Amino acid sequence: MIARMVKVEIVGPAGLAVEVLSLLRELGVFQIEPDSAAFIPVEDRDKVHSLLLDDKTMGERMYYEELKERIDELFACLPRGEPRRSYLAPLTVLDSVSQTVRRHLGVCREWCRARESLQRELVELERYGAVLDALEPHLAGLDGRSGLEFIAVTLTGHDALEEFVRMLARLTSNRFGITTPHTDDGTLMALVTLEKGAADRVRAALGEQHVPELAPPATLAAVPLAEKATALRRRKEALGVELSAIDGKRAAFAAQWGALYRGVRNWLDERLTLMKNIPYLMQSDMCFFIHGWTPEQELERLEEEAGRRFAGAVVVERREILEQDLDQVPVTLRNPPFLRPFELFARLLPLPRYATLDPTPFLAIGFPLFFGMILGDAGYGAVLLLISLVLVRRAPGGDLRDAGKILLVCSCYAIVFGFLYGECFGAWGAQLLGIDKALLVERRRAILPMLLLAVSIGTVHVVIGLALGVVTALRRRTGKEALFKAVNIAAILCIAGAILSLVEVFPRAFAPPLVFALLALIPALIFSGGLLAPLELMKHVGNIVSYARIMAIGLASVLLARVANSFAGLTGNVVAGVLLALLFHAINLVLGVFSPALHALRLHYVEFYSKFMISGGRKFEPLKK
Repeated sequence: MIARMVKVEIVGPAGLAVEVLSLLRELGVFQIEPDSAAFIPVEDRDKVHSLLLDDKTMGERMYYEELKERIDELFACLPRGEPRRSYLAPLTVLDSVSQTVRRHLGVCREWCRARESLQRELVELERYGAVLDALEPHLAGLDGRSGLEFIAVTLTGHDALEEFVRMLARLTSNRFGITTPHTDDGTLMALVTLEKGAADRVRAALGEQHVPELAPPATLAAVPLAEKATALRRRKEALGVELSAIDGKRAAFAAQWGALYRGVRNWLDERLTLMKNIPYLMQSDMCFFIHGWTPEQELERLEEEAGRRFAGAVVVERREILEQDLDQVPVTLRNPPFLRPFELFARLLPLPRYATLDPTPFLAIGFPLFFGMILGDAGYGAVLLLISLVLVRRAPGGDLRDAGKILLVCSCYAIVFGFLYGECFGAWGAQLLGIDKALLVERRRAILPMLLLAVSIGTVHVVIGLALGVVTALRRRTGKEALFKAVNIAAILCIAGAILSLVEVFPRAFAPPLVFALLALIPALIFSGGLLAPLELMKHVGNIVSYARIMAIGLASVLLARVANSFAGLTGNVVAGVLLALLFHAINLVLGVFSPALHALRLHYVEFYSKFMISGGRKFEPLKK
C-alpha cells in the first residue's frame, strides 16, 4: 500500500537552521520540498524569501569545501581499502587536520608521481620485451655479419602491413628481412632487418608518414643489442623493488592516518550536505521555515525529537494537503513482509501517484497464480522450489533474495497446478508417481476447456482492474472517469453473459436481454468517455482475449516435456536416451521459468495496470545519512 504522507512546516529561529537540518538528517524521515509555493499563503509570499547564508556560514562552507577537496586528493594517492575506525571527534581535530593535510598531500603527491613514472617505464619495458622476444631467433645467425640494423614498428592491420612492405621494397631494392609477430595483447608488429644505409632511408620515410619507430626505453638505449634482454630483465626487477617500496610507504601511511582523514571527510560531507539544503529553506525577518513531507506514522517522533532537542524553540506543524498538492506528494510503498518481495516487480515501473492504489498486493496474488497455471508441472515446480530455497538461504539480501522468495511462492503454485493437471515432468513422471489422473483438467487434451478457463480468468482480472479504476477515480474526485469505467464493467459483463448464453452455459433466453442492455449502455459510454469510447471497450475485450496465452504457453511446455520423455526410447541406448531427455527437460525448465514470468508480468503491466494505475509518483527521498 502507499504510505500516508503528512505535509509539514517546521519553524524556528534563523540561527538554528543548520542544527534542525542536522536533526532531520539523523532521523531520516523528512523530505524537504524545494518548491515551497504550495505551503505559503499568497498574501504572505512577499514577507518571506529564501534563506541566505550569512558571511560567517558562507566562509565556513568555502573552508569545508576546500578541505574536503584536499582530503579527496589525498585519498586518490593512497591504496583503496576500508581503514580502521577513528574514535576522535572530527570537529575537535578539524584545525589540526587542515594544517597537516597540506604537508601530507605534498608527500603523497611525490609518491604518486614517482609511482606513475615507474609504471610508465615498466609498460615501455614490457612492450620492448615483446620486440626482443621476436628478435631473439634472428640474433643467433648474425655472428660475423656487420652493418645490419633492426627497425621495429607497430601496425594497425594487414592493409598497413602490405603498404609497409611495398615501401621497404622500394627503398631497399628488396634487400630486407621481415617478421610480423603479435604481442600478447594482439598488437601486430613488424621487425625489419636491413643494411645501415637502407635503415636511414626507411627511418626518414617513416618520419615523413608519422609512423613512430618502436625505440628502446632510455635506460636501454646505450646497451648493446645482444645484452638488451639481460639488461631489461634486471631493470624490471629493480622497478618491481622500487614500486613495492613506494606501495609499502603508501600502505603504512593509510594505516596510520586513513581512519582520521576518513572520519573528517565524512563529517565534512554531511555538513556540506546540510548547507546545500539551506537555500531550500524560507525565512522572514524573525525566523526560518522548512517545508516538506514525512510519513504519518513518523510525525509524532519528529515532533518529540524537535521538542526535546530545542526545548520548544522549534515548532513542527502539520498542514492540510490540498487537492492541488496531490501530484506533489512523494510516494513510498509500505507492505506487510509477505508482500514486500513483490515490490521488486512494482519498482520496474514508475511509482503510482499519491492517493492512487499500490499494485503490489494485486501483483502478489495474480503473478504466482498465472505462473503456476502456465508452468503447471509438479516436477518442475519441485526443482524450482529447491532453487528458491537456496536463493533465500544464501543470497546476501536485496533484490536477489526477494527474487528467491517470489520464486518460492511461484514454485508452490506450479506444484499445486501440477497435481490439478496430472503432470510431473510431463506424463512420464506423473505415471511413475501415480498422479496422472488430473484433478481439474488434463490440459494436453482439453485445449478448448483450458482456453475458456484462461479467457474467463482474463475477464475477471480485467473487471477487477476496472473496478479498482473506479475507486481510484473517486479518490481523485474525477466522477466522469469513474462513471466511464463503471459503464465498461457493465458492458463487459453483458458481453460475457451473452457469449456464455450462446454456448449454452447460461440459458439462451438470457442472450437477447443482455444484448439490448449492451446497446442501452452505448449512450452512457459515449457520454462518459467521448466518441471513441466504444473503441476503448473493444480494447478491453482484446485485453481479455490476450489471456489465452495462459493456455497456449502452458500447452507448449507440456509438448516439450512430452518430446523430452520420448527421447529416452528413441535413441536405442538407455544412457544416451536418459541424458538427452534430461537435457531437454533442463531446457524446458529454463523456458518454464522465463516464459511464464514474462507473460504473467505482461498481463499485469499491460492488461491489468492500465485500468487503474496512474504512474508518475515522486519517490520519497528523505534527508538522511
